[in-house]
Amino acid sequence: MLTPSIDSEIGRLQTVIIHRPGKEMLRLTPENKDELLFDDVLWLERAQQEHDEFARVLRSRGAQVLYLQDLLAETLEIPEARAFLLGAVLSEDSTGLAASPAIRQWAESVEAPALAETLIAGITKEELLERIPGVSSMVLASMDPEDLLIGPLPNHLFTRDTSSWIYNGVSINSMSRQARRRESLNYRAIYTWHPLFAAGGFPIWSDGTVSPALSTEGGDIQIIGNGAVLIGVSERTCPQGVERLATQLFAGGVREIVAVKMRKTRAQMHLDTIMTMVDHGTFTKYAGAGMLPTFTLRPGEREGAVDVIENPAEAMHDAIAAALGIDELIVLTTPQDSRAAAREQWDDGANSLAVAPGVIITYERNVNTNEYLTSMGMEVLTIPGSELGRGRGGPHCMSCPVIREPLDS
Repeated sequence: MLTPSIDSEIGRLQTVIIHRPGKEMLRLTPENKDELLFDDVLWLERAQQEHDEFARVLRSRGAQVLYLQDLLAETLEIPEARAFLLGAVLSEDSTGLAASPAIRQWAESVEAPALAETLIAGITKEELLERIPGVSSMVLASMDPEDLLIGPLPNHLFTRDTSSWIYNGVSINSMSRQARRRESLNYRAIYTWHPLFAAGGFPIWSDGTVSPALSTEGGDIQIIGNGAVLIGVSERTCPQGVERLATQLFAGGVREIVAVKMRKTRAQMHLDTIMTMVDHGTFTKYAGAGMLPTFTLRPGEREGAVDVIENPAEAMHDAIAAALGIDELIVLTTPQDSRAAAREQWDDGANSLAVAPGVIITYERNVNTNEYLTSMGMEVLTIPGSELGRGRGGPHCMSCPVIREPLDS
């Protein structure tokens, strides 16, 4: 059993969940890539090589690496978990009334590792009928052979977005895009039934079931320490979702939230695409982000109330410093022209993952940013990302930290 705890973005990383890209990536096509939120199709074998290097670097710095698909497979060995997931994914709404009993009976008999792969990779009509031939169904008869009865979840690659450990609890996030909403079911099952988590006694701030109109995504959530959380109000995280999460976090002991009002663009979809914490009171930040308006949220006097203070754009860094209880924020912005800065931001130059204070993992392709951060005293561990980056996510996005050492240890 684990005792999850994340009280900063920079404490030495002890346990992290990642997802090695698999068969789900082979479902990406030029026609559906936009719907599935990718900029291009991936070369799977190379993406797996790059991800294996990411895992190797994490382990080399002492982190226990947990693979999402393995956790899901182990969870599916538990009858209650299997019933929960199959009931949610293979409902009559999705499979149709006529085919539902046969499909459910087949799924109940599938070995857990194969079922975990199917729930992530999806299954086509043709693949299904190879397993259960002769099913009479108007739904299936209306589908072409390569149509997907269960859609793929290629964005599980970005494990942080759907699951955010915040101090002593976890938020299973409500995802804003349809292509990602089923991801939360897998995390709910894992955190409810997997032996590593089932008896943990941790609070679940949100279980992923709320309306997308209250969306929050983990790429916008950074646990900066001192009882404070930094949250981006972005293309994917809405103000209503931030306020809802704030009431739960405040009830659980979080002291303050600083919400950053971002531009709603694909290139800057989450806060961690423009800034991440890399050391004590220190952030790396994309030059083109500029100074942005912020809101300081604190618990109100009555239960469930939230006090909101609006801060002007020029006070952005001061608001974050105040939440951290320090006089001044250190912001590291690579000195380069605007075109070079935009290219490196697009390639996740600011999307770094700290494995210890001042020790970060980045994509090797962002040469200017990596050289600058090294010159400023950071230890920069680079990984390849030519294929992994096609979904617009870097090391920070591809990691769901579960346990970090407290900063005072």
